[in-house]
Amino acid sequence: MTITINGELLTVESAVLVNVLQYFGAKPPFAVAVNGEFIPQSLHASTTINEGDSIELLSPIQGG
Repeated sequence: MTITINGELLTVESAVLVNVLQYFGAKPPFAVAVNGEFIPQSLHASTTINEGDSIELLSPIQGG
């Protein structure tokens, strides 16, 4: 299935969010939104991704 992560098209086999994030190479810490909805880390293993979904992966930025 084809999804979008951070604006990039990606073809994945798995429909489980945690597997998609591993495939993408996401490294903690990060926050995830699927179709604009924040998904807490406790739900990553039980969240199903569908064809055409858009995932935003956000990493914290330090600064002053």
